[in-house]
Amino acid sequence: MSALNPRAGGGSVRSVNYATSPLLASKTPPWRSRLLVAMVGIGFTALLARAAYVQVIGTDFFQQQGEKRYVHTLQMPASRGRILDRNGALLATSVAAPSVWAIPKDLNPDSTPAQRAELARALGMNPADLEKRLQDNPNFVWLRRQVEDETWAKVKALNLKGVHQVSEFKRRYPEGEAAAHVVGFTGVEQTGQEGIELAFQRELQGKDGSREVVKDRLGRVIEDVGQQLDPIDGRDIALSIDAKVQFFAYQRIRDAVAEHKAKAGSVVVLDVETGEVLALANYPSYDPGDRGKLTGNQLRNRALTDTFEPGSTMKPFIAAQALETGRVRADTPVVTAAGSLVIGGRTIRDAHSHPVLTVAEVIQKSSNVGAARLAMQMPPREMWELYSNLGFGHKPQLKFPGTVTGRLRPWKTWKPIEQATMSYGYGLSASLLQIAQAYTAFARDGEVVPVSMFKQDMPPPGLRVFKPETAREVRKMLQMAAGPGGTGPLAQTIGYSVGGKSGTAHKQEGGGYASNKYRSWFVGLAPVDKPRVIVAVMVDEPSAGKYFGGTVAAPVFSQVVQHTLRLKNIEPDLEVKPQIVTKAVPAEPESF
Repeated sequence: MSALNPRAGGGSVRSVNYATSPLLASKTPPWRSRLLVAMVGIGFTALLARAAYVQVIGTDFFQQQGEKRYVHTLQMPASRGRILDRNGALLATSVAAPSVWAIPKDLNPDSTPAQRAELARALGMNPADLEKRLQDNPNFVWLRRQVEDETWAKVKALNLKGVHQVSEFKRRYPEGEAAAHVVGFTGVEQTGQEGIELAFQRELQGKDGSREVVKDRLGRVIEDVGQQLDPIDGRDIALSIDAKVQFFAYQRIRDAVAEHKAKAGSVVVLDVETGEVLALANYPSYDPGDRGKLTGNQLRNRALTDTFEPGSTMKPFIAAQALETGRVRADTPVVTAAGSLVIGGRTIRDAHSHPVLTVAEVIQKSSNVGAARLAMQMPPREMWELYSNLGFGHKPQLKFPGTVTGRLRPWKTWKPIEQATMSYGYGLSASLLQIAQAYTAFARDGEVVPVSMFKQDMPPPGLRVFKPETAREVRKMLQMAAGPGGTGPLAQTIGYSVGGKSGTAHKQEGGGYASNKYRSWFVGLAPVDKPRVIVAVMVDEPSAGKYFGGTVAAPVFSQVVQHTLRLKNIEPDLEVKPQIVTKAVPAEPESF
């Protein structure tokens, strides 16, 4: 078959015979066409399967991926619970504070070095530190968190692109240094790191909430979507601490440490009726809200974490046990001839020699020899059980970080000289809080009660150690020790009768005792007939020439007792008479 294709202008055309073309004449194999159709079918099926997966099976996943492009979850931080004193006064609370952050890729190109230096000054930063921080991440860096409103106002006035702020919660501590060791502090993430803040982190922190919002390309919230989860604020914690007593106790121990050029000091105040801790003050201290120059020495809650040999404060317990078991009466004479006693080749000495002292005078004059003679009448096990029942060698049941056990070795390991020295406080160790708790045995008519950092609705059950008449008899001895002729007359308080025991001990250093380093303390109660408070005072390493507990610690006891009883509206039990004091009577030094 041929075909003519006339050209423009006429002429003949070449004829093409398709039947004779080898390419067109060959037959296509059937499998090729079927393969082509199969491949088209498979592709179409894959497209249908993918569409079905996207539209039906994987809908949630792809919906979420789409929402991520425009839906954002905003955290709604919970407000941390407050810490309150027994009267509702704030010891710790959270307030809103601006935190400054930046997008370095926006800030760096549009600001000059001079502007960034001005930003550093507004933030209270070193310019070099700011420049280094801006190199960490081009998209986000914290510049300074939880700053004061005035600081953010200065930064905002610079009008720098890429510098922003977000509101966070910052912890405030109204009592500052006075209550620092009780309250503790948190980090910038509102996590407790010391004190009550640490011990009750779970209760105080609460639970953050969240809300989902749609944002535009500039980061502005357009609308809320989804369900909003409201934050659950942390629980308030009410302590047994009285902020006024705490502040006064802190001032007095701070002044005593400064006056006597001491290393440190502590005060513990207990409510006799409930075992509540009304004050727990230490010096040196720190400001929980400004910890830029904080040291480990400032952090130590010495009243709970430091243990020491309690010295002569142990003597009243030995006298009480001797009375309790009927071995002696208060007027029983004890031979203290020449003021020395040799046991196992070791000599026990008194600071002042007395030929004979009654049991009451052993406490009044703080005789080591007298206390040792009383103790050596007791089997070691009896004396160990006495100390153990008083709480020595046991950790106080306080939910408070750092509380220590102290040391009371098993009685089977005691040597005679060790039993003798333990009668006047050498050879065992305890914290100031443990000693204060042990003195509840005298204040509570023979019962030792557990101490608490929280308000108690009912007096806790106690452990009976002495009969009521024994405790009352020892209180009279303590009154003698804190009066004229005793080792602590400077503990006397206007309007209130007081009883207590001073103590002074050489500090352990290496394998022995330092000859010129001492701890001084005074522990006592008031009023004597019906005690309402126990106050324990410790001054560490006084170095201004005076170091006896009756001289260094007793005046702090006197001031704190008087202030506390007045705050508690306790009626004076002594007639207050006008006095003209020309010179303070120095305390008689107690024996070591």
